Amino acid sequence: MENKYVDVLVVGSGVAGLYCALNLRQDLDVMVVSKDKIDCTNTSLAQGGISVARGLDDVPFFTEDTLKAGKYENDIHAVNVLTNESIENVDYLVSLGLDVDKDEDGNWDYTKEGAHCINRIIHTQDNTGENVEKTLVKNAFRRKNIRILEDTFLVDIIERNDKCIGAILLKNKEQINVFAKFVVLACGGIGGLYKNSTSQRILRGDGLAVALRHKIELKDINYIQIHPTAFYDESGDERRFLISESVRGEGGKLYNINGERFVDELQPRDVVSEAIFNEMKKTNTPYVYLDISFLNEEYLKNRFSTIYNKCLEKGTDITKEPIKVSPAQHYFMGGIKVDLSSETSMKNLYAVGETACTGIHGANRLASNSLLEGLVFSKRAAQNINESIDEFNLTKVDIDEIYTSREEIEEENGLIVVNAIKDKGGVIDD
Repeated sequence: MENKYVDVLVVGSGVAGLYCALNLRQDLDVMVVSKDKIDCTNTSLAQGGISVARGLDDVPFFTEDTLKAGKYENDIHAVNVLTNESIENVDYLVSLGLDVDKDEDGNWDYTKEGAHCINRIIHTQDNTGENVEKTLVKNAFRRKNIRILEDTFLVDIIERNDKCIGAILLKNKEQINVFAKFVVLACGGIGGLYKNSTSQRILRGDGLAVALRHKIELKDINYIQIHPTAFYDESGDERRFLISESVRGEGGKLYNINGERFVDELQPRDVVSEAIFNEMKKTNTPYVYLDISFLNEEYLKNRFSTIYNKCLEKGTDITKEPIKVSPAQHYFMGGIKVDLSSETSMKNLYAVGETACTGIHGANRLASNSLLEGLVFSKRAAQNINESIDEFNLTKVDIDEIYTSREEIEEENGLIVVNAIKDKGGVIDD
């Protein structure tokens, strides 16, 4: 058993975790831990892009689109923060090295996705998340004050007197007790608990399980988003390959097996998913068709290079034929309840990204708001920590518990989370 001491411990290496670390003061000792390799995150899988207000005039419309998609169950204050701070955060991300696609005039090439009233999605082809991850990883490794531990599993937080003072980790079956002035949970969603999901399989609600054990407040854990268009893979790969919303944003059409259109493709995700489920039931077929083949072949290969190559590997040429698709679990709108600074109900503990519930998504997430939420609210967490950390000293205690089996803890975590979601009326396809 080893003890380590840092100013801030960040659990998770996706957009929220790394962006938080990069916005912390550079005189702070920061540790970032990743459950697998540093880029094994849902951020790396995000294809479509990042929502961003087209200017101050667009903020009210962006806000309304987010509220409408969320069935007006969103936290209006959080949505206002998201839309008003979108431009400054995307600008900073670009300044860190993200190469955004440009139009012929050299301006950002905005695209449109479901339930957005205008084109306001920036992107890097169809692998925006992968490029965001690479950009943040590169910058994190350059920072002398940031230490990164890969293949490191969060066992539990360390709590004393209703305050988080660190976390217990496992790396190569060796226990590491990390004492920190602040802990930030950025450990992702729950997709790994589903048989049918677009998420990384390692994401099994570890942060949520920790919160449940410590009676930390949760919010909206029954709100689980189903993406309408995952590649229908008859070989049964573990993780479903996402066919990005941007395919429909660029004009892709949905047809049933009889070649009939049945839905407005740019409706919110829950509406399109329900329409597909109904069509599959009507036609007694486990998929529908998504067709984009009518667009220029070279344009498709460039704009959707990831989708083109992955589908080709699976036997479908998207430039010549439609793609078989069906809905799959995609995103967790609920999570650990946080305020506008990403603080949880436990002192000195923050939660950001898909682990957290800021309230911006309401009952249904607006397309491409996930990466943006990770940016905006992780920066707010970092700013709050920067302003208050000098008031705190490290608390050190003896840890008696000894852990060696990640597998047993993961299984227990999964059961805790699944039961909690079911108790709230959420659906798990186990």
